[in-house]
Amino acid sequence: MPDSVKPGGLLRRWYGRLGPRGRWLLLTAFLSFLGLGAGLAWGAWTHVCDDCPSIAQIYAFQPKEATRVFADDGSLLAELAVERRTAVAYRALPWYVPQAFVAIEDKRFWHHHGIDLLRTLRAGVEFALHGYDVAGGSTITQQLAGNMFPSAVNRQKLSIRRKLKEMHVALDLERAYTKQEILGAYLNQINFGRGHYGVQSAARWLFGEDARDLNLPEAALLAALPKAPERYSPIDHPERAVVRRNLVLQEMEDQGMIDRGTAEAAKAYPLALHRETENEGTAPYFVEWVRQQLMDRYGSQIYEAGLRVYTTLDPGIQSVADSALHAQLDWVEQQPGFQGPTFQATRSWPEEKLQGTEMPYVQGLFIALDPKTGNVLSLIGGRDFDDSEFDRATQALRQPGSVFKPFVYTAAIASGIPVSQIFYDTPVEIVLPDSSIYSPKDFGGEFLGPITMREALYRSINVVAVKVGQKVGEEAIAQYAHALGITTEIPRVPSVAIGSASVIPIQIAEAYTTFANEGVRVMPRAILRVEDSDGNVLWSSQVQREDVLDRRVSYIMLSLLRDVVDKPHGTGRIVRRDGVPADVPVAGKTGTTNNATDAWFVGLTPDIVTTSWVGFDRPRHLHYNAQGGVDAAPINAAVLKWYYERHPVPAPWPEPEGLVHDSVDESTGMLATQWCPPDSVDQEVFLPGTEPRPCDVHGPFSSVRRRDSLGLDTLDYRPRR
Repeated sequence: MPDSVKPGGLLRRWYGRLGPRGRWLLLTAFLSFLGLGAGLAWGAWTHVCDDCPSIAQIYAFQPKEATRVFADDGSLLAELAVERRTAVAYRALPWYVPQAFVAIEDKRFWHHHGIDLLRTLRAGVEFALHGYDVAGGSTITQQLAGNMFPSAVNRQKLSIRRKLKEMHVALDLERAYTKQEILGAYLNQINFGRGHYGVQSAARWLFGEDARDLNLPEAALLAALPKAPERYSPIDHPERAVVRRNLVLQEMEDQGMIDRGTAEAAKAYPLALHRETENEGTAPYFVEWVRQQLMDRYGSQIYEAGLRVYTTLDPGIQSVADSALHAQLDWVEQQPGFQGPTFQATRSWPEEKLQGTEMPYVQGLFIALDPKTGNVLSLIGGRDFDDSEFDRATQALRQPGSVFKPFVYTAAIASGIPVSQIFYDTPVEIVLPDSSIYSPKDFGGEFLGPITMREALYRSINVVAVKVGQKVGEEAIAQYAHALGITTEIPRVPSVAIGSASVIPIQIAEAYTTFANEGVRVMPRAILRVEDSDGNVLWSSQVQREDVLDRRVSYIMLSLLRDVVDKPHGTGRIVRRDGVPADVPVAGKTGTTNNATDAWFVGLTPDIVTTSWVGFDRPRHLHYNAQGGVDAAPINAAVLKWYYERHPVPAPWPEPEGLVHDSVDESTGMLATQWCPPDSVDQEVFLPGTEPRPCDVHGPFSSVRRRDSLGLDTLDYRPRR
């Protein structure tokens, strides 16, 4: 074949015709082009990572760690994090834990410098043949590097530029850290599914144990998950998980990490999950309340700073209260006259009908406080947190009804009105500033006539409460309510005496700590202390107490509240009927609003203050004969009964010095004499100087009763004929 037609022949002939100068120019041009290309490539490489983490950032890099919230017994309540994570030191892990990940994820990890050229070439071929979604080849160091970029970058589709960035940072990581440090960081970063990141979180989640206690097959199972956490989930796909785990074990054998016998024994190990028992879900409203307080103090760093938050919640009380509340709400739905949709019926409703803060079914709340410390022992803000995260315990504004009356009676006692004072439970009309008439009614519509202030409270007589309120003044009522912890607006109107002002339920609980704590109001607190991930205390709360009420006034008020539970006609007597022993000192107050839209009960002992409420989010009639003593009090009774089956019975509240005891004729409200009927005589307690004069209705003198415009009792004394 002639040279002119041989492959490359024309090129050689053309090159041969060039003289020395031409050949030199051609070589120079070629080298210049080669240098330019290399320069451009080097420039691109050096600038591809202008927005990558700097070396300083790499040194300062710390894995994001969940904030863990603990109950008062040390049990885990919840983890607050975008990624649930608890860091663990590399040196604390058994040798086979990191080696299992190396075997399946990056078998040349100990020998490369951040990039595995063989894997990179293979990944490049796969990328060219199959596209973005199957490209692999990332070393453990590259995976760690990828996790260091912002979340928005990590969610982007795979691209050559992104891979170059990861490679660049991986090389920086290898220069900055030892292999053990890189592998340790990786083990604390990797995703295991369901929001669990890092081997410690995954070990607690799946096996209920710390990562340092993992055995070989458990370690291999964890190493099997990062490739596709959902696909190989041992919870949802146990068969796939076992196959993948055994592949990890086989790789460990093939790479000389374990011998054949060890591998075969581990492969035969059953898939035994012992998932960590957490209280998460038991107290979601409480946890959310804690989260909000943490956000106010620390901001969004709570999701990644690894804080340890120790709270006041008692899991036992919370569990009993939750069961009692749900059982009581189920009972309410079965009562005659209940017309709302039941909770179970709404389970089949479309999701869009159960959105927002207002739910169509009957709701409830429960709060338990330690009156000495303010510790929130239990808090339930609604029936179903998944339906509505609105916390009715700490956020709702509800009319308190008769649970507001103790503030009225406190003002009366402090002003010098003895609780033996007779008031007439008879119709009354009060002209309001707009010339309208306010005429309160009693529950049931019947009037009892002359009655002592004490009996009026334990029977929860509305008309008498309004008359007492008018006697002491609406301003005094508001001032005492505010002093005891109510911060919401209290209108100066006659109806405020029977609870027409809207209040926040937890403030009602706080106010009642004053009576349980001998005149000292205690602020509720949910958090005891906050520690950083190393156990250093960042903040600890203090008990906040304020002396707001004369101990003697508080004691007299407490004696009235005890009658609510212990008297045969007390509206809270169901507490004893439902099993709270008679030797447990219990006080309380029921509350029912107009048209039976809200049912309340507050129960208190020297150890615990409990508050319950039942009603609809959008106020409506509960059912026929609904009332606080029937619809709400059983919740408190169940908690108190359970509590005192496990705790010693406390001594009754101590009586402060300076009170006066004497016998009273309850039919007249005056000090009893020898002529008073024995069945109407009882002991009463007074502030010094407020004792009534001796009864002269029963004796050598008679009297004629008359009433003023409020129906308050006065006496005209006349000699008996």
